[in-house]
Amino acid sequence: MSIWTRISEALAALASGESLSDVFGRLKSPPERSVAFTIAIISLGAKMAKADGEVSRTEVSAFRCIFAIPPGEEANAARVFNLARQDVAGFEHYARKIARMFDHQKQVRIDILEGLFHVAVADGGFHPAEDAFLTEVARIFGLGDACHRAIRARVVPGAPRDPYDVLGVDHGAPISQVRNAWKKAVRESHPDRMIARGVPPEAIRLAERRLIDINTAWEEINAKQAA
Repeated sequence: MSIWTRISEALAALASGESLSDVFGRLKSPPERSVAFTIAIISLGAKMAKADGEVSRTEVSAFRCIFAIPPGEEANAARVFNLARQDVAGFEHYARKIARMFDHQKQVRIDILEGLFHVAVADGGFHPAEDAFLTEVARIFGLGDACHRAIRARVVPGAPRDPYDVLGVDHGAPISQVRNAWKKAVRESHPDRMIARGVPPEAIRLAERRLIDINTAWEEINAKQAA
């Protein structure tokens, strides 16, 4: 059963009168966590698409870059997006729910934030309102400034990049600490680990660019300290 089919089942609850927030509250245990993860990205993405005052087709279709939507499921994905976009609740409301849903799974919150960044740049630009939106989401998610900067640098063309931010270590950290942080980051981005923490298979390709960035950061820091 595809993730979009499971989302269709959640949509049946919405059609019967449940709010999007109520559906969020029920999606807490496997395999529903995968549905919750997907709805989380779409709901916040829909709110963010409005942040710059326009909702472009490229922003809507950006989800195809994150999720492999099977033929025939496009309507279900679009319906979730439109429901979230029209919902009266503010994005902070959804961000707080997601933060609680994945309270003890920081890496999942990072996955979601990274997905939102990909949607933000889908139309070829990065609006200040989108930057402010994602900064606030990162704060609500309890992610540090360094984590936020690292994702921003990886996804937003031309954004400043700091290899220490990428690995989450302080400048001047001993090479042994940097190496341990690098190994941990590689483990967390492994497909098996991502599936285990509830990331749907369709979203795992986000980790490909992350792994390149992680390994590049390690090589840069290691070369610098070895010089």
